[in-house]
Amino acid sequence: MSTNKKHSSDIDMKRDEKNYDGKGLEEGIVKPMLRWYDHQARILPWREDPQPYKVWVSEIMLQQTRVEAVKPFYDRFLKALPTIEDLAFCKEDKLMKLWEGLGYYNRVRNMQKAALQVMEQFGGQLPSDYEELLTLSGIGSYTAGAISSIAYQKKAPAVDGNVLRVITRLTLNEGDILKQSVKKEVEKQVMEIIPEDRPGDFNQSLIELGAIICVPNGVPKCQECPVAFCCQAFKTGRIDEFPKKKQKQKRKIEEKTVLVIQETDRVGIHKRDRKGLLPGLYELPNLSGHLTQEEVIDYLEVSGFRPLRIQPLETAKHIFSHVEWRMIGYVIRIEDLTNKEEKDNSLDLIFEDPKKAEEHYSIPAAFSAYTAYMNIRLGQDKYKES
Repeated sequence: MSTNKKHSSDIDMKRDEKNYDGKGLEEGIVKPMLRWYDHQARILPWREDPQPYKVWVSEIMLQQTRVEAVKPFYDRFLKALPTIEDLAFCKEDKLMKLWEGLGYYNRVRNMQKAALQVMEQFGGQLPSDYEELLTLSGIGSYTAGAISSIAYQKKAPAVDGNVLRVITRLTLNEGDILKQSVKKEVEKQVMEIIPEDRPGDFNQSLIELGAIICVPNGVPKCQECPVAFCCQAFKTGRIDEFPKKKQKQKRKIEEKTVLVIQETDRVGIHKRDRKGLLPGLYELPNLSGHLTQEEVIDYLEVSGFRPLRIQPLETAKHIFSHVEWRMIGYVIRIEDLTNKEEKDNSLDLIFEDPKKAEEHYSIPAAFSAYTAYMNIRLGQDKYKES
């Protein structure tokens, strides 16, 4: 920042502080927030062309996922499915493959359900009305507010974790942010000060502030904050106390034995059930518990396969929101399955060339520690330069 610009910024901040009456969240933060956003906002692909469908795709992808990780997925997704109609009628395996590596696959399943609703009920155009958006599958209050305000410039709050953190620090809100009543209270506060002329930019300014200044982990950059002059947590030295959040329950631990089954030049994969964790995705065959080599060999023989060689692999773990998998693995070479139709393939495996499996079957990142033995790269890894 040049000396002149810094001097001008200091004058603006002093004026903002002078005009602030100390009553908490008020319209006095709107101008400094928008001024800061205009100069400091990151350049992101979904901000360059905020059409309703593009805003929707970006907001769903950004749930539980970092901005930098989302960028390449966003570009590929829109190239493959440029319209709501394309999303609505996309084949399941292709859709899952496009999402592979982002995790939380129910997000994209709900997007497709919502796309079908949009085709049937709204003529293929995402509604602009906040309440109508809430009727669509997978769209909650935050996403509805983001689409309505950013894409359609309508007054609607878009309160995510970033905004909850910013507002509870500004106002010393002692409520548990995991409670719906607290979120509703913050939404009401934000709604009261959203400017008519720039609702989308204001919402994004709060989100941006929480993402890069009033950060969730580490030390917040209060000296760079455009509204530090009215932040009650900053003034009272209580930044670290907010937001208030009830401690999460401990994750359930599940032990797994993962099998990398190789037959000539092919590998065995299995399609998961359509219910439960990772529904309908493809996986490496796996068994509950940590099995010995002898137990694995016995299991495969009973399942109609003849193991020729078995080798233990390293341990691995994968953390889901409520479950943690602790895995051991084995790579097993089995006898040629030329007459596999006659075998009792109770594992219900599909044997494919690894390259084809990488290109066409969506395998969750939970198995990434073991797919390397099959020369299969998952998610973002398969787009990296070798």
